[in-house]
Amino acid sequence: MELYQLRSFAAVAELGNLTRAAEGLHLSQPAVSAHIKALEEELEVVLFERGPGGMTLTAAGRLLLHEAETVMAAAQQLRSRALALRGQVVGHIRLGTLTDPEFIRLGDLLARAFERSPLVTIELHHEVTGTAFDKVRDGGLDASFYYGERTHPAVAALPLREIAFRVAAPAQWRERVEHADWEALAALPWIMTPQFSSHYALATALFRAHGVEPATQVEADNESVIRSLVASGLGLALVREDLGLADSAAGTICLWGDVRLATTVSFIYPREREREPALAALVALVADLWNLPAPAASEAPGRAGARV
Repeated sequence: MELYQLRSFAAVAELGNLTRAAEGLHLSQPAVSAHIKALEEELEVVLFERGPGGMTLTAAGRLLLHEAETVMAAAQQLRSRALALRGQVVGHIRLGTLTDPEFIRLGDLLARAFERSPLVTIELHHEVTGTAFDKVRDGGLDASFYYGERTHPAVAALPLREIAFRVAAPAQWRERVEHADWEALAALPWIMTPQFSSHYALATALFRAHGVEPATQVEADNESVIRSLVASGLGLALVREDLGLADSAAGTICLWGDVRLATTVSFIYPREREREPALAALVALVADLWNLPAPAASEAPGRAGARV
């Protein structure tokens, strides 16, 4: 069956007259009559009783009229949706993520992206921070969350928030480390991230500032794994302050001293592609989610004095 047949069916049912229905549809009377006949033949039911006074619905016609109206409404909704999608941004984004999804508001971002730009697909890649930066710079990712202080002329950055890291030790080491100096701390086992991560850069800068190096290192590249290893008594580590405070309150770790290493969480993307519709839409969504002004292309941070 065709939509024009259903429209003729509904018009004749409403007006009860072929001539008036044809006028309302801007069709000839024979055309409307042919539509009704073809529909009855396809459905194998009689839709109208024909008489001198016009056309009235049969019992089957009354039942099927509602179904026909539902189909026509769905078709109109489809047309309206298609019209709304005209001019919509279309694209595919490879997005780097890091740390826990809640911390970077990933779920909210994806929900808004789906709602506002339904034709943009997002492919997620969980990364270590240093690798994420390199992939954005070199074209392996279209955008990524990142924390650290690296900059590069090819990488634009939207700063989102400051985070801090604290020195954490197993709870059972509290008395052992409470009054320890840096030399004594360095002699204990340390859990470190891979050398290309921002976390590693923060830790090594901290050791260097105090003229020490950790004697024993265990490598892990996941925040939750590092916290678990600390709680298990394997060694010390730098942990994100909010997580460290929660773990300390739970009695699984202890925080040493008042050392607080601050850095910035940013959303990074290739500067030369910042005007691409799909990427620009995603950057604007991130800015909106974090209550920040979306950077204009000429005002993107990190352009002046950029360094690797």
